[in-house]
Amino acid sequence: MSTGIAQGVLPPVLDSTSEQPPLFDGTTRLYTSYICPYAQRVWITRNYKGLQDKIKLVPLDLGNRPAWYKEKVYHENKVPSLEHNNEVKGESLDLIKYIDSNFEGPSLLPEDPAKREFVDELFAYTDKFGGGLFAAAKGDGDAGAPFDYLETALQKFNDGPFFLGREFSQADVVYAPFVERFQPLLLEVKNYDITVGRPTLKAWIEALDTVEAYKQTKWDTEELVSGLKKRFQLS
Repeated sequence: MSTGIAQGVLPPVLDSTSEQPPLFDGTTRLYTSYICPYAQRVWITRNYKGLQDKIKLVPLDLGNRPAWYKEKVYHENKVPSLEHNNEVKGESLDLIKYIDSNFEGPSLLPEDPAKREFVDELFAYTDKFGGGLFAAAKGDGDAGAPFDYLETALQKFNDGPFFLGREFSQADVVYAPFVERFQPLLLEVKNYDITVGRPTLKAWIEALDTVEAYKQTKWDTEELVSGLKKRFQLS
């Protein structure tokens, strides 16, 4: 396994044989998966705000997940979920906003109303973006369309490489895990380079690797691609 720089020691993955951590004992826990892009969004948010000591990672084996997770922790049986203040909340987009609003640390949302509105637009596109990627991977859609959208969006505020220009924000958090996975996948199975003809997207991908909070969550590329190939039954 190859992980990001300054990753540190990660907690072991819990499976069906693992005991349940205490529930509602005052510890804030992020139930996650090291290979899930949705969970990675919230992991990045936690890291960016410097909450490594305030929000404990509880990684699960999604292929052999503990029965207690669905029965006692989060009935949806998905990751990510957050145990905080005697409640368990889910959904990655909601958790990004929740952690950013309810915990200390640098904000991932600017004061500028125009930029906040643009972040809302980018959040609203995420389902269509993901659907386009899945269709492209299976050969049922235009691989370029989702990345053309990003290329255009990244040009709106052109004083820096991120969606809001110089500011790394919730918008970057939302899209980074999916580009991390589908850039190598499409290159391997479709011989399609998403950065060709998209210089702004290429610059954004390069800029992401300067963000320590993101680098700490990066996973082994071969493992990510292998998992996606199995999911989409690709050779």
